[in-house]
Amino acid sequence: MSAGQGSTGNVIAAICSFFVPGLGQLVQGRILWAITWFVLACLAFAITWLVTLSLLPFGWFVISIFSCIHAAVYSPPNR
Repeated sequence: MSAGQGSTGNVIAAICSFFVPGLGQLVQGRILWAITWFVLACLAFAITWLVTLSLLPFGWFVISIFSCIHAAVYSPPNR
């Protein structure tokens, strides 16, 4: 789908990953990375909740930023 860093596909994937970590990687066809980012976000949310006892999704937000960047700079391997 994406042709390289800065392409329309990567921008769409980055936006998707901002809202749900791993969704952008799933859009790009990278299933293992999608699962990894989503699980990391869930763990970060749980840890944040245990430490602060509030539903402020700070851990989720931090992971979503990193997932967003990861989706935005993706360049598919040359075939």
